[in-house]
Amino acid sequence: MHASNSDEGIAATDKLATEADDLVIPSPIGALTLRAAGGALVAVDFCRGDGDFCGGDGDLRGGLGGCDGAPGGEGAAEAPAAPAASVDPVLRAAAEQFAAYVSGRLREFTVPIRPSGTPFQLAVWEVLRRIPYGETVPYGEVAARLGRPGAARAVGRATARNPLPVVVPCHRVIGSDGALTGYAGGLGVKRTLLALEAGSASRLRPSCGLPAHGV
Repeated sequence: MHASNSDEGIAATDKLATEADDLVIPSPIGALTLRAAGGALVAVDFCRGDGDFCGGDGDLRGGLGGCDGAPGGEGAAEAPAAPAASVDPVLRAAAEQFAAYVSGRLREFTVPIRPSGTPFQLAVWEVLRRIPYGETVPYGEVAARLGRPGAARAVGRATARNPLPVVVPCHRVIGSDGALTGYAGGLGVKRTLLALEAGSASRLRPSCGLPAHGV
């Protein structure tokens, strides 16, 4: 299943046929851990094994530079390097698409995805996938699109459990009053992603080169 194929939707999965492979990629919003299994992307994590958040609060207005989060200049790469051919092809595609997304060249991820969740969570994530690039939707509206207009809180909990942030764009969901509310990567990252998509600030600098091996 591809993230751009709205007809197929998100399929539930209890067990994956193969062991998961990980790839950590640097990015202007902090290091991201991509996980693939069974020929699909199954998770995108902002955190490393120690549980600490890998990135900082991105701010497009000041410009984002190298992988250390410092403003542009020395150490910032001109273009991201492609992962080596030995990397799982799904992880390779995901890494390349992340690089294109943060540089403003990609609006919709097409890498195959297979998140794991309850039927309700999968239904919520499917609605999130359909929120257009550059737009925001309140939790209540997501609930209404599900046919569950009174389930805004449940939608919020399901959104918080989204295993594929950015790819399944939960950053596009906001509070009823327009507040950004919580985000796994931090509100600064959520604000940065929305600013990127709104075109209200300069594009994020590309990541500092993608590693050639998994973790």
